[in-house]
Amino acid sequence: MENVQKVYDFLADAKTFYLATVEGDQPRVRPYGAMMMLEGKIYIMAFGQTNATRQIAQNPKAEICAFKGRTLRIACTLVEDNRPEVQKALIEKMPALKPALGENGENGVMYYLKNAKADFFKMMELDETVTF
Repeated sequence: MENVQKVYDFLADAKTFYLATVEGDQPRVRPYGAMMMLEGKIYIMAFGQTNATRQIAQNPKAEICAFKGRTLRIACTLVEDNRPEVQKALIEKMPALKPALGENGENGVMYYLKNAKADFFKMMELDETVTF
């Protein structure tokens, strides 16, 4: 749990992180910011029916990268979890998303990070690795 919290705190402090997925043989990267911690897991949200959600459905392996004084790079598998309580928890945490996501977040797709390996770098040197 301590490792998950350390990674979550870093992402929350950075505010923006970049999600890399794969489309065929081409990497695709886009900025994200909607995330939360629930039930000891880090969740991220993508809007439904986008290139990102189609790519994740084809290949759930992804990488997340963020920078805030040092770099964090996470290799993980994204697991879809659209239980109503998960979607609603994100709306409660980030009410500004409500107009786009719907009353209970039904227009978003929630994923949690599984089998994650998070590498923290200072400059070009690996500083620390945690798993969760």
